[in-house]
Amino acid sequence: GGGGGGGGGGVRTLGNCYTDETGTNSFGTSNADFPPGDPGMYQLDVTLRRGQNLAARDRGGTSDPYVKFKLGGKEVFRSKTVYKNLNPVWEEKACILIENLREPLYIKVFDYDFGLQDDFIGSAFLDLTSLELNRQTDVTLSLKDPHYPDHDLGSIFLSVVLAPGDQREATMLMRKSWKRSSKFQTQSLRLSDLHRKSQLWRGIVSVTLIEGCELKAMDANGLSDPYVKFRLGHQKYKSKIVPKTLNPQWREQFDFHLYEERGGIIDITVWDKDIGKRDDFIGRCQIDLSTLSKEQTHKLEMPLEEGEGYLVLLVTLTASAAVTISDLSINSLEDQKEREEILKRYSPMMMFHNISDVGFLQVKVIRAEALMAADVTGKSDPFCVVELNNDRLLTHTVYRNLNPEWNKIFTFNIKDIHSVLEVTVYDEDRDRSADFLGKVAIPLLSIQNGEQKAYVLKNKQLTGPTKGVIYLEIDVIFNAVKASIRTLMPKEQKYIEEEDRLSKQLLLRNFIRMKHCIMALVTAVCYVSSCFDWDSPPRSLAAFLLFLFVVWNFELYMIPLALLLLLAWNYFLIISGKDNRQHDTVVEDMLEDEEEEDDRDDKDGEKKGFMNRLYAIQEVCVTVQNILDEIASFGERIKNTFNWTVPFLSWLAIVALSVFTIILYFIPLRYIVLVWGINKFTKKIRNPYAIDNNELLDFLSRVPSDVQVVSTVLINWFFLKKKKENTGHVVVNYKLL
Repeated sequence: GGGGGGGGGGVRTLGNCYTDETGTNSFGTSNADFPPGDPGMYQLDVTLRRGQNLAARDRGGTSDPYVKFKLGGKEVFRSKTVYKNLNPVWEEKACILIENLREPLYIKVFDYDFGLQDDFIGSAFLDLTSLELNRQTDVTLSLKDPHYPDHDLGSIFLSVVLAPGDQREATMLMRKSWKRSSKFQTQSLRLSDLHRKSQLWRGIVSVTLIEGCELKAMDANGLSDPYVKFRLGHQKYKSKIVPKTLNPQWREQFDFHLYEERGGIIDITVWDKDIGKRDDFIGRCQIDLSTLSKEQTHKLEMPLEEGEGYLVLLVTLTASAAVTISDLSINSLEDQKEREEILKRYSPMMMFHNISDVGFLQVKVIRAEALMAADVTGKSDPFCVVELNNDRLLTHTVYRNLNPEWNKIFTFNIKDIHSVLEVTVYDEDRDRSADFLGKVAIPLLSIQNGEQKAYVLKNKQLTGPTKGVIYLEIDVIFNAVKASIRTLMPKEQKYIEEEDRLSKQLLLRNFIRMKHCIMALVTAVCYVSSCFDWDSPPRSLAAFLLFLFVVWNFELYMIPLALLLLLAWNYFLIISGKDNRQHDTVVEDMLEDEEEEDDRDDKDGEKKGFMNRLYAIQEVCVTVQNILDEIASFGERIKNTFNWTVPFLSWLAIVALSVFTIILYFIPLRYIVLVWGINKFTKKIRNPYAIDNNELLDFLSRVPSDVQVVSTVLINWFFLKKKKENTGHVVVNYKLL
């Protein structure tokens, strides 16, 4: 894709440029008159086409360029990185809401360096007043560096369309905002409500990645280790890596939220995984969603551009409006008629209707108190982000206030009852990214409907308290049968947020967790060995008689029966007050680890530069760190299933084990194996594009590990006592809710 031409009538190129005081390139005179105080909202659609003759920043005489768009000091877009290319082609689209046309769009180009600070290539300004409304404009920007104004750093090619926003909506919201007495509240209400429309998604795009065929070989052995990245706006997914093949089978499903009525474009790139160096680019393709009909599954064979082979995909567009934002005066559950409709939708009679629609969640974000002061004035500009899996909604900002009141209601569609609701409070900063103030994580199954609760805010790692408390009222309505069925299906993946990073503390913690699991097995083996050695004759005699009895009378159904009895025994211990769970110890241990990590942050920061340079070692260490986490989490999930950490899952396990016990008791094993084998052999024949899954592993994925248990521990505000010791640390008395 070249950047100069391009579709649509009335395309023109602006050629007149001038250099501002900083030496950065900007567009010149305006072709349309906009009033300086124009309060209307505009939408700027930018297509980043390509770069030409960019400056080389790497030793090999090339660069790995990417582009940032900034508006009002905030980053509003970042492109992908094109590796080893001075004439990169991006063809990426961005949609930006503009409030003040007098504020130019700042464009910066960088060279990506792994583990090091990215090198600055050049920058330019785009004067928005020079654009005509509703008219596509092709733009060429010459990059400049204020420190080297005479250097030729290359050019960036864009296509831009400036369109006015919905004037009726803007007028209505402005009238509403003028009712507020505070200037800051007025600005906040207008901006947040105008952006509200962009938060609510209008449909779901389900993409099933089936396979790749005849991909390009990137390794010396004539094969590749391919994986796929998907991107739709800010939503990103990454597939698993299939090693050593040119015809990979993925069979993974990803769900995107569709925010625009007219559709969108999904960018798909295929990469070859390399350890110790940058991953190789195999090819790319795009899906234009506007060409696909809704409520229908489309099988697509997408040839890869800039590469070889093609991908096989299944794409389904589903219209939906499952998330909403409203004021406290508009409450669905307080309206008797609406409440009855919601209850009817999730009644037992609807258990097999739309299995993916498990339940309904309503969150009232009321207020916060005693927040951390993030600004030099001793105040903060707090706003709240409410997240449920991949649904993410925001409140408006309350300016210069440590005790903000939002009084907003958010509703979500529940796809998985084992999801965790995350509520995060940030401080808005105009010149940089928002500052973190606090966060709470609340499992849906732990929510008590209709109760207004004060939740103590916690740190980013959710291991200890920070300053402030937030008041929420939450209601959950769900269908238990749908929730149980959904438990045995693959868990929804979250958007790719950041790559795994090497952490000495995390590596040590994962090693200790895995050691605990191994020590539990070693203890069991030692116990059995002591019975063989007759260290305790009565115990050995009892074990010997039990062994003879079990072996002589053993039947296959006794295996699930034994697990069933273990669950029942632990349940009896819990209700009788003899709970043997160790969650309190786990909480204390992890909190101590967190304090140690905080104390070492400054020291570790000095070493990060050296560690980041050791890319190959870091890759191996991160892999080991993640493997330790997976092994430890697997063992902890099994333990927590039998410890009744999540009663819903333990009851579900009791039902399943009871069914298995009855089946194994009445039906011979050969028939069970026969049915299982026939199902496995005919599964691909019955459904060629079925996604492989293991129901047992899907079930265990819903059981929290000890780390997840700690992250969702709620600190009871009414029992919270703080005191400072001589060391200056804060001692907190926790109460598990």
